Amino acid sequence: MIHGLKKSILTKINPPQILTAGFIVIILIGSFLLSLPYASEDGMHTPFIDAFFTATTAACVTGLVVVDTGTHFSAFGELVILMLMQVGGLGFMTMATLFALAFRKRISLRERLWLQESMSHTSLEGIVRFIRRVLIYAFTIEFAGALLLALRWSDMMPFDKALYYGVFHSVSMFTNAGLDVMGPIHGPFNSFTNHVDDPIINAVLMLLIFLGGIGFIVLAEVIDYPKIRKLSLHSKVVLYTSGLLFLGGAVLLFIFEYTNTLEPLNFAGKLYSSLFQSISPRSGGANTLNIADMRNASQFLLIILMFIGASPGSAGGGIKVTTFAILIGAVIAMIRGKEDVVFFKRRLAKDRVHKALTITAVSVATIVLFTMILSATEETGFLTVMFEVTSAFGTTGLSMGLTPHLTEIGKILIIIVMFIGRMGPLTLAYTLVPNQSKELYRHPEGKITIG
Repeated sequence: MIHGLKKSILTKINPPQILTAGFIVIILIGSFLLSLPYASEDGMHTPFIDAFFTATTAACVTGLVVVDTGTHFSAFGELVILMLMQVGGLGFMTMATLFALAFRKRISLRERLWLQESMSHTSLEGIVRFIRRVLIYAFTIEFAGALLLALRWSDMMPFDKALYYGVFHSVSMFTNAGLDVMGPIHGPFNSFTNHVDDPIINAVLMLLIFLGGIGFIVLAEVIDYPKIRKLSLHSKVVLYTSGLLFLGGAVLLFIFEYTNTLEPLNFAGKLYSSLFQSISPRSGGANTLNIADMRNASQFLLIILMFIGASPGSAGGGIKVTTFAILIGAVIAMIRGKEDVVFFKRRLAKDRVHKALTITAVSVATIVLFTMILSATEETGFLTVMFEVTSAFGTTGLSMGLTPHLTEIGKILIIIVMFIGRMGPLTLAYTLVPNQSKELYRHPEGKITIG
């Protein structure tokens, strides 16, 4: 009877609802663990709202913090955060599949549908094989990143501590969480500003952010490229657009900040900083320059890059680079008087353009709404509030310094924005309105003057 009831409930739950419920459960468990005395460095209870905020930022791989991770939390608390980042970054369904494969459990059709939704995979065929590859790639890249960082930091600290720092930050950067535990060494809320001109740290962190942000579908195709010599249209658009945003952002930041935050650095340091601050808004969340000291033009540029975000099928947020590419393609097609949006001699279906417009409109509305509300609850400048809200929505984690000083209402609002950003506006819409049926008729066509 109970088994039949459970089966009946599960059959009525769609994949977006499962993903949403799963993340909520993970966040609540993490909040409870982080609020325990064992989780804090001073052995005191962390206020539940702060534990809840930290669990959300870790599970939603955002990186905004109300308390400094490295100085506030104990080794146990940091381990909880590390697990939340790993599960939140790869997806709890992916991690559940790992245990299922380890115990040789069969993956049901419904579970495969959930996996397809969580990974933004285009086909149900071979989804378990794809997840197995994702896990292998992820753990291999994280291990390599951890080892490289540990070797670099072994000059500054004992190797076992350097290895721990390497593991934590490798997972944090690959999952695009952006959390760091550098506080005990360089001071709270300083991120990687003390490594601003370190070529090894910059190179490893940027590579981890890039590999974690391009999406597992693209990552798999890039790894297979030497053998098959072929990339899908999706991968071409992601890599081409990501490259343009990365280089374009770096050039603009180099120009805007040359006589400001970059002035004390040598040319190599200026170059590293521009590249790092350009790739980090793509959902990485770490910084080597003080964001609050940047010019308004640079801060607004970072807002734009955070809004665009990473790629579909990754842990990153934002509207996604493919959505941005489709919007630009639609504008160019309209200006040229063309009917179709074309990339690499391939025409896109109309529903792709409509979906891109919908995601963008809903995302803009979300940021505008929460920016207005937070402007009323927080005593700070408008650009600072917009920066923080966009960072939360894009699950980026960059901050102009507002988050640690948020009011209780402000913390709750940012938590909501982080959750919306991680799940995606459309996924939450499908969760709330699961029964979507096609219309059986079409209304007569009407005309409205535009422009």
